[in-house]
Amino acid sequence: MERGAKIQGALSGRGCLVRGVGNFAPDSACQHVLSRLGLPDLLPWVDARSGSDEGGGYLSLRLCDDQIALLAPDLNTLRLSEVLNLDTLGSVLDLTREIVVSMLMGPIAFEFPSVEEFVSAVRIRINIVHAARKTSLAFHTSEAERPADCWVYDEDVGFITRPGVALIDALIKATQPDASGALYSFSCYRASEYVILLGIAQELERCNPTLYAQLQLMWATQPIKSGKFHDVFLHEQGSMEVPLPPHYFVPGDRTWFRNPDEASADASGFEGSWVMYLGGGLFNNFWNCDAPYTLTEKCLEIYHWRHGLYRDAQGDERIDEERVAQLVQASRMDAPEVARIVATMGRYREPRGIYTAAGGCIDTTREFARWVCPGTTDLVLPAY
Repeated sequence: MERGAKIQGALSGRGCLVRGVGNFAPDSACQHVLSRLGLPDLLPWVDARSGSDEGGGYLSLRLCDDQIALLAPDLNTLRLSEVLNLDTLGSVLDLTREIVVSMLMGPIAFEFPSVEEFVSAVRIRINIVHAARKTSLAFHTSEAERPADCWVYDEDVGFITRPGVALIDALIKATQPDASGALYSFSCYRASEYVILLGIAQELERCNPTLYAQLQLMWATQPIKSGKFHDVFLHEQGSMEVPLPPHYFVPGDRTWFRNPDEASADASGFEGSWVMYLGGGLFNNFWNCDAPYTLTEKCLEIYHWRHGLYRDAQGDERIDEERVAQLVQASRMDAPEVARIVATMGRYREPRGIYTAAGGCIDTTREFARWVCPGTTDLVLPAY
């Protein structure tokens, strides 16, 4: 997590920083931006200021302090949807509202080179949430499968799309059993990449078809993954030195829950858990989309991994997931035990390779998509 594009430095303020809005008065420019997002009624909640820096003029949009204290004390956004009485499952506008309000209270400013880029960023987050809600896969750490009518395995580069198959369709069929009728084997890390890629591709098809065509060609010839995927497609906020607030999440974020137990973290696939934040206090469940996690449930599961550790016939470390599920269920019935586990696991994670009793599972950073609009995109696909 220490690598990647950090959103820091000049953006040390909070909220959103939008460039390219012209010389309008701050309130008028704010009204324009919020109207483009379909949320003009948020205007009384927003402190709008204009300014300039080495990057030129900007409009700073920040949720007023009294609203933050009311809606998300300590920047805990996990109950924001409940406090605002939103139906983010049934209403795209309500999901948009949760995303934008969360961003407007960001402890590190989200920067956008244009209003269009802000709108696209929100659209991508919506796409990611919708995709993550529908994604169910078969967990496997050493095997992988894809629908054979869309994908073919290349020994040198991995899975590539078949000629004539649209990337968006291929990603949907690989991850969403409602579309394919099957569950395909993934690790949670690769699964998170497919969900993010799908969200980005859907917005590129709308706003930047030239870049979408390049993306389509890349996944048909030389797809990228892991660290390179992170570097090419994602911005990252926060750091080990300056962590984001532990309960600050924006729908569409990717985050990592680390397994702080050294012994069970050696079991392949149980080093931690990559998830997408869905909003409404829920994180997606890649293995059962109908059972997303609350933060408490995620803490309980990862805590009990240590109690499911065993060695198989080949001497490899494994986790007995049935035993873990039983222990999680038993812990749920014991409120003091839940409080103890959440207090322990709710601490920030320690750096990679370090395990002490003081470490929890909460990451210090969040990841989200780069800019995608023509003329302002910072998503640059590598040339091969």
